[in-house]
Amino acid sequence: MLKIHKPGFFTSLQDRGRFHYRDLGVPVSGALDQSAMSRANALLENEADNAVLEITMQGPELEFEQPTFMVMCGAPLEAELDGEPIQMDKVYRVNEGAVLQCGHVLQGFRTYLAVRGGFLSDKKLGSRSQYYPVTRRPVLVKAMEIPYKACNDFEPKLLKWSAPGHFGEKELRVYPAPEFQQLSQLHKNQIFDGVFQLAKEHNRMACQLQPSIDRHSIQMITSATLPGTVQLTPAGRLIILMRDGQTTGGYPRILQMDMESQDLLSQKRFGDSVSFKMVKP
Repeated sequence: MLKIHKPGFFTSLQDRGRFHYRDLGVPVSGALDQSAMSRANALLENEADNAVLEITMQGPELEFEQPTFMVMCGAPLEAELDGEPIQMDKVYRVNEGAVLQCGHVLQGFRTYLAVRGGFLSDKKLGSRSQYYPVTRRPVLVKAMEIPYKACNDFEPKLLKWSAPGHFGEKELRVYPAPEFQQLSQLHKNQIFDGVFQLAKEHNRMACQLQPSIDRHSIQMITSATLPGTVQLTPAGRLIILMRDGQTTGGYPRILQMDMESQDLLSQKRFGDSVSFKMVKP
């Protein structure tokens, strides 16, 4: 078992996501930075869908009751395993009873912790991703225990991976969404010529940007949305849906981000700047 001594600011179990239930209003969920999660699982030679811990801004304190191997990928994080500093994107042997103490994220916003074989919490609707009310809790809590299989004899083919230094990038690649052509040329110019900052209102559900652009009067019925959908409110506020975002919405869907840009956005924090670049479908 993995014992949670301190849960950190917002630490949750995530895998690739919960699929085939969007028609019932259930979000996809899953790791916000899918590339960082995939890198962690690849280093441990896990299955691509093995569950990991997603650590946001401030890390947890954890005790490993069984031996295993671990790796941390994504945003660089202050962390020590039994008092020894941990490097990012490097595989470590973990002894029985070892304690991992995490501090603040140093750059970016989210870090991913994986163990050999993945974390083995119960699956709900085909996924281990925490999302309340599908799962009992939205995040880890103190004294919670998470099962995993003991491992002593793993010999990783790759001990370390040079992670991409993309945290300073700000360009989000987008495609036209269903209501894009209803925008005025002024709105399009404001979107693609502008630089926006992340507002305080950003989490696993959605990310709002500031400043607002001009108001609009586009009317539409509630329609399907996806992670990475960029909506425009009547007041001119840009909202980007994340992996816990609603499955339908009544605001115009003006842009759709590609997966790499969704990963990039997940590593931004309040006040960070982003811009939009249209790519050809």
